[in-house]
Amino acid sequence: MAKKKDSKKWYAAYTRSRSEKKAASELSFLGIDHYLPLIKKLKQWSDRKKWVEEPLFRSYIFVHIEQSEYYEALKNPYIVKYVSFEGKAVPIPEEQIEAIKIYLGEQEPVDINEIELKKGQKVEVISGSLSGLQGELIEIKGKNKLKVRIEAVGKSVVIQVPKSKLRPL
Repeated sequence: MAKKKDSKKWYAAYTRSRSEKKAASELSFLGIDHYLPLIKKLKQWSDRKKWVEEPLFRSYIFVHIEQSEYYEALKNPYIVKYVSFEGKAVPIPEEQIEAIKIYLGEQEPVDINEIELKKGQKVEVISGSLSGLQGELIEIKGKNKLKVRIEAVGKSVVIQVPKSKLRPL
């Protein structure tokens, strides 16, 4: 019997304090698919400045597992528990993980310079807190800023969105 293609699901796991990278390393060693979103920050000490990679979400890592791997991931000494609701781990939609990757620039949906957007065109927000909203492009402000009219409850709301967070419909 063939495995279902979508049998793997994403879950957020809570890690020990400042142990996100160690948890990721251990998951790699165990052969468990995972994702630790990192951002670069410029840190300053009294004698120097240095770029360091820090987790986007402190004390969290995402694991992409099948039900059979559920407890295997918890054997990781740096993982405390899964983020759960009423005692059950809550799966995270694949689209949200993809949105994080797009936001961090680890993955581009398409080359944003190749996208031709024109006034009056229908567009959709593909990442950020407004992800999934659709509207009409009403103004192009420079290379990367666009104004979009969103129709909600019979009212127009105008938002300013970077070009990289939009896709044409």
